[in-house]
Parts: sequence; structure tokens; C-alpha cells
Amino acid sequence: MERSLPSPASRSGALGTFPAPEHALEPRLRGMKPSATLAIQERCSKLAAEGRAVYKLGLGQSPFPVPTCVVEALRAHAAEKDYLPVRGLPQLRAAVAQYHRYRHGIRSTAEDVLVGPGSKELMFLLQVVFRGELVLPSPSWVSYEPQARILGQRVRRIPTDPSREFRITPEQIDELCQREPGLPRILILNYPSNPTGCSYDARELEALAAVLRRHGVVVLSDEIYGELEFDGRHTSIARFYEEGTIVASGLSKWCGAGGWRLGTFTFPAQLGWLLDAMAVVASETYSATSAPIQYAAVRAFQGGDEIETYLRRSRRILAAVCGAFRDALVAEGVLCRPATGGFYLFPSLDPLAERLARRGISTSPELCARILDEASVATLPGSDFGVPEDRLFLRVALVNFDGARALSALADDRPVDADFLRDHCAPTMRAMDAIVDWIRRAV
Repeated sequence: MERSLPSPASRSGALGTFPAPEHALEPRLRGMKPSATLAIQERCSKLAAEGRAVYKLGLGQSPFPVPTCVVEALRAHAAEKDYLPVRGLPQLRAAVAQYHRYRHGIRSTAEDVLVGPGSKELMFLLQVVFRGELVLPSPSWVSYEPQARILGQRVRRIPTDPSREFRITPEQIDELCQREPGLPRILILNYPSNPTGCSYDARELEALAAVLRRHGVVVLSDEIYGELEFDGRHTSIARFYEEGTIVASGLSKWCGAGGWRLGTFTFPAQLGWLLDAMAVVASETYSATSAPIQYAAVRAFQGGDEIETYLRRSRRILAAVCGAFRDALVAEGVLCRPATGGFYLFPSLDPLAERLARRGISTSPELCARILDEASVATLPGSDFGVPEDRLFLRVALVNFDGARALSALADDRPVDADFLRDHCAPTMRAMDAIVDWIRRAV
């Protein structure tokens, strides 16, 4: 059951045996709740155990299976039991470096790569060792800011707008940095974005890179969804700002292996001191990433025809699902920018705000609660992603379908049309219908 950490006066020690929370709990953690994406999944499981069917559009877990060749590699290395080097299996680090050289033109070597138990853990370690300000676009993924809060780091938010596909601008970066020049900063840039599904093109990244270089801002480029750019043409900002960019990747999104928990950071030589510091902290915390999974990940990052076919078909399915879902919402008066990659949409019901207010809905948490209660569709409120509560944004993760079945049914010459989506992505299409029906009733 979800619950927040106790506030100072919420309960006291039993008969004085244990210290009271106000004395023993780290003050920064008081009142914090579990990650919203994981909490909504647990709530859905609880509702299912009570016999209620819920469409799960909360947790962003890839619907597709791990490619067969990668599973076979895991099976072949299941007996690997030794601790591996803290920085990662040398063969894997070399494969990751080669992957980034080939895909993104980054001049990386195995010595520039750090492997961890999920990119989320590596992001936390980066904030442990980097003393400075964390800069985040709004909206952005739910865990960036809570990690900073746990560590007592300062966070600066840069608001974005749907009319610009939620992109930050060079002018915004310049203005922020000029307020306190010389302050160490890390900007987290995630694209294609969770929660918006929007991305940046090469021209926009080059312009951002110029101002970031001028102000010496370190960029953590979270490119975990990069291989799911629908046109297959993802560009890394490291191509334009190599010396100041750390590229984050992993297996969770493009390889369907979220539960395997493997992430990678690729550093430029100029930021090797950050890699070294993170490796020291890693040695005193998680020690090393699971050995069998690291061996299997070598095969994933090596790529090849099987993985390219898997990615090409995955992109086609996701593009069609996102497009159909968006079209249905827009037809009801909802504001929703088209996704260019990944499996998320970030629709706004602000155009319907006046009519929803008459139904007692004036915040995004209220909106999500009503949609779950009355339409049995689990979504997340925009406020979890750094948007003010009174803005009626939702984050929908369009992954509630059998990805293995959809992939097996899709040949390269078969269109991903409405019939395909209804046949092979049915739960997500039914969730779409349920939300549309709810909007019609609500307004």
C-alpha cells in the first residue's frame, strides 16, 4: 500500500523504545511519497486483486519482449557468479562505446563508460558527487527532482510550452545562467521525452549546445528512448557538445528489459573526474551490476539484423498507437502535441477546464482520480512531472498491450492501420475509447 514517510508528529516511538520520527528520520525525507510511476502500478495491482479491471496507462514499461538473441545470451551466461569490476564488464563497456561511436559519432572508448544497475541509480550517484544546481525542464520525468530533494540539491525549473513541443530554448538557458554566473550546473535533457513524447532536431540541439558551452553547463543527456524515435534518426546533443555531455542509456526502453536493471553513462574525457568519483561511490554502495545481465547486454549493444528488425517494427507500432490515441483526444477538444518517439502522450484538458470545474475537477490529481474511478483508466497527473496542479495535464503511457503478439503479427509490408491496432493493441485502444467516453459524459 502506498504511504508517505512519516511527518514529524505523525507517530511516536512505541513506549519510548525507538526514537520518534522527528528525531531519527532525515528531515529532507519527511512527507516524501514513493515514485508516482511505481505507486500507480501498485495501485492498479491492488484494484486487480479486488476484482476490478483497470487499463494501466501509468507505468512506462516497454510492451515488447527482450529480443530473442539477447535472452539467449542471458541464458548462456546464467552461471556467471563472480563480482565484476565496479565500472562494468570490460566487453560491455567496449560495446557501449562502439555503439555510441556508430550511432552518434561520439569519440568514446571503454574507459569512458560506467555501467550501473539502471540509469536511475547512476543519475542518483551523479547528484551525490556533483556539487551544484540541477536544471530541469517542466515537465520532466518524475524522479529527477525527488532525487535532488533527497540529497538536498538545489533545483531550478525551466517552464516549457506545448506550442513549442515542450522544448527549452537557448534564450531560457542564457537567462538562467546570467542570473548567477559561474555556478556549477547540470541540465538534464531527456528526449524523446517522458512525459511528452516530444524531441529535438539537430538544429535545435546545436543551438542549445552553443549556449551551454558558453556557460560551462554539464549536460546529462537522458537518451534512454533514443532508439524509439519513430523515424529512427535520433541525434545526440553530444554530437555538438561532446566535451560537456554525459549520455545516459540502458536496456529498459528500447530493449524491453526494464526489470533487468542495467544502465550506462558515457562520459567525455573532460568529465572523467565525475566518472571516477561515481565509481568510488558505486564501490561503497551497489559494488557491481548483475554479472549475467552485463554479459547479455553485450549482445544488445552489438546490434545486428535481428535487433534492427525488432526496433523498426517496434517504432512503427508505437507511432501508430500514439497517433491514433492523440487523434481521438484532439477530436474531443483536448490539446495534445504529437509524439515523435517513445510511448507517451501529455494531453491537456485545459480547453475543457470551465466545464470540468462544474464537475468539481480543477486540478490534475482530481482529474486523474476521476478518470480512474469513473473510466477505470490509470493515468498520472501533470503535477507529478513539475507542472502546476491547476493545469489539467495527464501523462498516458501507451503500453497496455501484448507487444510480443503485435511484433509477431507485423511484417514489414503490413500497414499498422486501425484494424491492426484493434486486433493487436486492443487494451490500449479500449482505454482510449474509455477516456473519450468519459470526456463526453464529463463535459
